[in-house]
Amino acid sequence: MSYRSKIIDFCTENRVSTTEVADALGKSGVLPKVTALNPNQYRVGPVRAIFTAHNSNYAVHEQIREVKKGEVVIIFAHACEDRAIIGDLVSKYILLYKGAAALVVQGLVRDAATLKRQNYSVWAEGVSPLGCFNDPAKPYPEDLEKQMRSTYEGGIAICDDGGVTVIPADRLNEEMLTQLKLIEMQEDIWFFCLDTLKWDTKKIVCDKAYLTEQSLLSSTHIEQLSELSKALDLGKTSE
Repeated sequence: MSYRSKIIDFCTENRVSTTEVADALGKSGVLPKVTALNPNQYRVGPVRAIFTAHNSNYAVHEQIREVKKGEVVIIFAHACEDRAIIGDLVSKYILLYKGAAALVVQGLVRDAATLKRQNYSVWAEGVSPLGCFNDPAKPYPEDLEKQMRSTYEGGIAICDDGGVTVIPADRLNEEMLTQLKLIEMQEDIWFFCLDTLKWDTKKIVCDKAYLTEQSLLSSTHIEQLSELSKALDLGKTSE
């Protein structure tokens, strides 16, 4: 099994949040501005990047033909002003008939009432009744598309009420899987210290007193969490 599949399975089975994934990525990976159109949704899958531009969604209609089951479709829009990129027709095609796990739009969507009523797994920057034109237009800027593809294409998107976080393709490895597991363990320890030991948050988060308090954690846990802290600190200095 590939690390892509292992990470998808781990996140799905443990419902790893966008917040935890962003922490495991060293406070990065968040797709800016997009929020869940419908609450209590949780979706994980490989990223399918779609690009459109200049007040037209013609390119969207062309590219979504290639969507595969289980993918998280991310539509990147450029110079579309305040026009919605897609609405309920395209959403239904992508989510129901193509079997995508989720639809993320870096822009606006329309037909909000229907999208909400159908409880579709849609994330977007907002809503508007004003749609794009479906005629051919100037393409998405080539240099910007190349940059976005290198960042998002082939990665894994985690989508929940917090937004969308993407693990880049070059981070889908054993180290990433280990850090996700350690972030989960750290979260459990933090809330144990808060709820059971009644520690204050500075002692927990900043001082990491659980690493030095005798008999609280095993030597193995202390070693693993210490390595996690070092890895995350290294990630911050390298960005």
